[in-house]
Amino acid sequence: MSINAGVHEKGTLSIFNLLKNTRKKPDFHKVGAIAIFIGVVRGQTREDETVKELKLEAYEEKADEVLENICKELQTREGIVDVQIHHFTGIFHVGEELVYVLVAGSHRSQVFPVLEEAVERYKKEAPIFKKETITDKKGVVKSYWVSERKTE
Repeated sequence: MSINAGVHEKGTLSIFNLLKNTRKKPDFHKVGAIAIFIGVVRGQTREDETVKELKLEAYEEKADEVLENICKELQTREGIVDVQIHHFTGIFHVGEELVYVLVAGSHRSQVFPVLEEAVERYKKEAPIFKKETITDKKGVVKSYWVSERKTE
């Protein structure tokens, strides 16, 4: 895990750590915009079921590598000074933070598209797995890996 990206146990990193890391960059004087995405646990599924908790696991070594590579690649974009992606593992309840993505650059018009791409890419590329425990409309508690449910 690097300072720019990685998988972390829940509660071991704050958004303030990311901002501190960014301010230490040698090119920080070029920054005019910082955008941050914070992913949180949603309390309802697309099927209107109630989410009780999420368990997140990762193939950490590979996830760290993938996240770092995404950050390095996106940092080569014009005007971009810093990209960070930090995903958490553990058991989470509704409203808790799961992931931080930060992009710093010269102008907001450069930062926002890179932020969106960083989010879409980590969701598709990083080996991070989500097990959802829900209460369905009949009151039955069920747990499933999210990737399994999509194929049903």
